[in-house]
Amino acid sequence: MDGWWAYAFIAIAGWLATDIWRWLGVLAGNRLRDDSEALNWVRAVATALVAAVIAKLILYPTGVLAQSPLWLRLGSVVIGAIVFFAARQKPAAGIATAIAALAAGLWWRGF
Repeated sequence: MDGWWAYAFIAIAGWLATDIWRWLGVLAGNRLRDDSEALNWVRAVATALVAAVIAKLILYPTGVLAQSPLWLRLGSVVIGAIVFFAARQKPAAGIATAIAALAAGLWWRGF
């Protein structure tokens, strides 16, 4: 098996590149209080990143989702948000409803 060392190097380098940061995060996280400003900032940044990815998927979709109209994607999000809040902020209920609304809308449009 000639050249296996290249695959081993890629695996080890990839593991080190991500795992070091995970362990540093664990070590730093153990020293933070739950109500610290640093942790609040990290939560805010993480929430903003997730919101940005979701907004990008809705407004600028790729693949099959790009064939669906914007009003259907936005309507599915609104319906999912309404169910999320009506179900006492249970994410599974909101996500499942939004997916079902999108699927029903696509079926209705003949996709």
